[in-house]
Amino acid sequence: MKILLVAATRAEIALLATHFHLPDQDFVRTKDFDILVTGVGMTATAFALGKHLSNHYKLVLNLGIAGAFDRNIPLGTVVNVTTDEFSELGAENGADFLTIDELGFGKARYSAINNLLHDGVEKLQKAHGITVNKVHGEENSILKVIKQSNPAVESMEGAAVIYACEKESLPVLQIRSISNYVEPRNKEKWQIGLAIKNLNEWAIGFLTNT
Repeated sequence: MKILLVAATRAEIALLATHFHLPDQDFVRTKDFDILVTGVGMTATAFALGKHLSNHYKLVLNLGIAGAFDRNIPLGTVVNVTTDEFSELGAENGADFLTIDELGFGKARYSAINNLLHDGVEKLQKAHGITVNKVHGEENSILKVIKQSNPAVESMEGAAVIYACEKESLPVLQIRSISNYVEPRNKEKWQIGLAIKNLNEWAIGFLTNT
C-alpha cells in the first residue's frame, strides 16, 4: 500500500517533484507514493479526492503552506496540524455566529487520525487549524475568528482533506509550513520561499524514510 500525497498547488511541492524526477501532472503514480494536485480551496480539493481517494492507500499526506495566527511560531516552521475545522460553516445570528454543530447539521472540527510513530512527525509542533474560503486580512475579522476558534494556523484545504479521510476511515497527516502571519495583507513580510523549502525538505525526508 502506498501514500497519497495531496497538495493544492504544484508550487508547494515543486522541490519534492524535482527531487523525485516527477512529471508536471496533477496526478502522478510512483512505486511508493502517488501525488495529487487538487487546486486551491475546499471544493477543488473535495472534487479531486472524490476521484482518487481509495482504501488502497495506507496514508494520506496533505502538504502545503499556511498563515499563522500564533506569532510564537517563526516563519518557515513546519507544523503538524492535528485538528482542523470549517470555521465559516454555519449561520449568522445578528452579531453572533452559530456553528454547524449548534445548528444540528453536522460538525465543524475534525482530527487527523493516524498511528504514525515516526521521528520526523513526532518532532513537529502540533497545531490547531481552521480552513477558510477567504483568508483573513482585516483586524476585526481576525479578532473574531480567534475568539471563535482559537486557531494557530489557517489554510484553504486542510479540513476538507481530513473530512474525506474520516469518511473513508483512512489515516491522514496534515503538514504545513508557515509562510506568513495572519494580519492585514502585507506581501513584503511573507516568507513563501522559505516555507516551501522547509516543507519540501521535511517531506523528502519523510517519504524517503517511511
